Amino acid sequence: MAKLVNARDLKSLGGDPLQVRLLPRALAFIALLAASPAAAQQSRGHARIAVVPMASGDGQASGDEKAAQLRDFGADAFVLLLTRALAENATTARRLDDATGVWFTGGDQTLLAPILRDTPTLAAMKARYRAGAVVGGTSAGAAVMSDSMLTGNQHPPGDTLGYYGDEFPTIARGVIEVVPGLGFVSGVILDQHFVRRERHNRLFAAVLERPALLGVGIDESTALEIGPDGTWTVRGLGVVVLYDARAAQLTLAGRALGAIDVRVHVLPAGSRFDPRRGRISLPP
Repeated sequence: MAKLVNARDLKSLGGDPLQVRLLPRALAFIALLAASPAAAQQSRGHARIAVVPMASGDGQASGDEKAAQLRDFGADAFVLLLTRALAENATTARRLDDATGVWFTGGDQTLLAPILRDTPTLAAMKARYRAGAVVGGTSAGAAVMSDSMLTGNQHPPGDTLGYYGDEFPTIARGVIEVVPGLGFVSGVILDQHFVRRERHNRLFAAVLERPALLGVGIDESTALEIGPDGTWTVRGLGVVVLYDARAAQLTLAGRALGAIDVRVHVLPAGSRFDPRRGRISLPP
């Protein structure tokens, strides 16, 4: 039942020396899949992965590329490119009956979530996950996994790409748009490309308006693995930043957004976190 939530697109694996160092992350995803209870139940000993590419502007090309890369790592991968009508079809849902993993590609999560939300296909994905399948995603494919999802929109509209320091200029009420995600991970808001694209203000504002939710910022070249027991482990080259306002004191509604006693954790690779018990450890 492990998940790998990855903030780096698989197509970036290979190439320059930094990217070559990312190859073990993809292999780790395949290893999780092959070792999953779902794979054992299928008695095949290898991963069968549904690649879900609707977040991409060119879903077919993106899906074909990811499926080919996963096959290169020894997996049996197929592309599940859907419209809303197809996602609502029981025949489509049955295509996932023997899947041991699901991989969501990057792009725009607002393209992906409306297609799958509240459909038999999403229900089938969650059923496979409960049976031990591994669910992973990159960039938008990571953001969509939480039950509360950042859309990338802000009010008033502005540049949300992030690199220059002024894309999310305030921490204020009603600025950051959050909508329902797919709900594989509950009680959190996931953000991606987090340190590289300077998205701290965005996640802080979202969390302070929703203090029951943990803010999880996954940097590039970094993965968050969620194990069967619910424990989180950081993998990769960067960090995962956590914003925890569950015990914070917040300003009253209608006042400027503010808080005291917000907990912040900066977790490099090898760090572990149990969100239910609040237990956290850095690598030795």
